[in-house]
Amino acid sequence: MMPTSRDIRARNRRLLLQHIVAQPAVSRPALAAATGLSHATVGTLAAELLDLGLVAESGYEESAGGRPRALLTAAGADGRLIGVDVAETYVHAELFDLSLAVRASAAAPLHPGDLTPDTVVDRIAAAVDAALARGGAEPGSVLGAGVSMPGQVDRPGSDHATIGYAANWAWQDVPLTARLAARLPYPVHLDNPLRACTAAELWFGAARGRNDAVVLNLGTGVGAGLAVGGEVYRGSTNSAGEWGHTTLVLDGRRCHCGARGCVEAYIGAAGIMRTLRERAPRSLLLSPSDQTATIAALGRAAAAGDKAANDVLAETARYLGAATADLVNLLNPEVVVLSSWVAAALGEPLLHKLRPEVRARALPRPGAAVELALSPVPSNPVSLGAAAFALEGALAPAAPKSRRGTRS
Repeated sequence: MMPTSRDIRARNRRLLLQHIVAQPAVSRPALAAATGLSHATVGTLAAELLDLGLVAESGYEESAGGRPRALLTAAGADGRLIGVDVAETYVHAELFDLSLAVRASAAAPLHPGDLTPDTVVDRIAAAVDAALARGGAEPGSVLGAGVSMPGQVDRPGSDHATIGYAANWAWQDVPLTARLAARLPYPVHLDNPLRACTAAELWFGAARGRNDAVVLNLGTGVGAGLAVGGEVYRGSTNSAGEWGHTTLVLDGRRCHCGARGCVEAYIGAAGIMRTLRERAPRSLLLSPSDQTATIAALGRAAAAGDKAANDVLAETARYLGAATADLVNLLNPEVVVLSSWVAAALGEPLLHKLRPEVRARALPRPGAAVELALSPVPSNPVSLGAAAFALEGALAPAAPKSRRGTRS
């Protein structure tokens, strides 16, 4: 479907704001040069962002002849955004200002018996309330909340967004946005970690300024967030990126989705733990009931030169390299970013082993063009990306300034 004038306007607003939040202050001519937009378009869009309260003028700079140029900055002192990362074992909520800087955070655990929709909504609302209280923010200052949920999200960005399918939780067609809207008095934007991590990388990370990127979300689950033309790519049903459930090994390990040989069964946290058990069943690195502790211990040991840990990382990199090379050949991205908690824990030792595996398996031209990088996002990329979705919602042309403190 061809983009409409509204789509193009929203895209240009977002592009302009991305450049404004990335630096302390910037002039309109500098924004025109950086974005490729005309001076007239930048002037019009900047006026709209000022009217929405998303940016402010903050001083002037001298120009080479003519009047001093007004500088624009994100209006961080005014509105607030919320980003929520809901995973299999926790809810993590963060309060952001409009420059997407973290002002406060709160977390709550999730246990197997907690995974009913009502209980999860209760945990989300409690974590959000705690973050607001810690940040000294009133609900009326919040422009919106982005909530990232595991699984496939149908109709994201709408008031009718649902969890279409969450295999780990046995959820299907759960109207989560409607349930959250009854508890959170501001617009709610629902999506999943793949899209959230990709948004975080496009705004602040290794995909910033890139048109085509892949963000590998390596955690308990595994997936590939996709950016095409500088935009998060969703597919026809918002299901794009379920790379973790593509087949890597015919008749291989059983995956929790019920299939055999999925990528996730080898490079998700549980798959890496299985590799460790198979190679060193008595390893002191293994905490059988604690994925986070095991992966963290494995990363520390590998960085310290432990042979068993490095053997596990080498095997993991071999599987990850084969699966990543398929994405490189298929999508020809400029950058592949390793994101989420498993990538952060295994870090440079995993990346060092991954690069030759991808080079060996990717076709020469796309393989030579792609950069492999760890996510440089310093905070939780999922909650940051979820907050970016809320900010993008506030940028929509139909979003008037009076939306603050209301629920759509």
